[in-house]
Amino acid sequence: MVARFEGELRFLIVHPSGWYNRGKPWSIPKGMLEKGEDEAAAAVRETREETGLACRITHALGESRYVKSRKEIVAYLAEPLEPPAVTVLAEMDWEIDQAEFLPADEARARLHPDQRVFIDRALEVLGARRD
Repeated sequence: MVARFEGELRFLIVHPSGWYNRGKPWSIPKGMLEKGEDEAAAAVRETREETGLACRITHALGESRYVKSRKEIVAYLAEPLEPPAVTVLAEMDWEIDQAEFLPADEARARLHPDQRVFIDRALEVLGARRD
């Protein structure tokens, strides 16, 4: 999800909860498909469940396959239905211990290496350049 804060584009990323995830990279909101659900609907649902933010899909960002596990992730660029008031979210699902809107370079640096491509693709779609 992308939102503007004082004119600056920021991307929503989340950190998974649990002691075993303490040193792990951040992620885009994601999860498994429910029966009969398509990938875009799952992205909207997972974002709402994990962060409490309702959103709408604006663009498909394609796929990325994890190098080690070969797990495949499909991502979408979304925008919030209502502008978020803060960059750091306080109300989250139990699966998430942190959720924050960050500038592109900071979000990219914190993300799982195999998800960083989604920031690049989103910037391309938005016509923004990486600083």
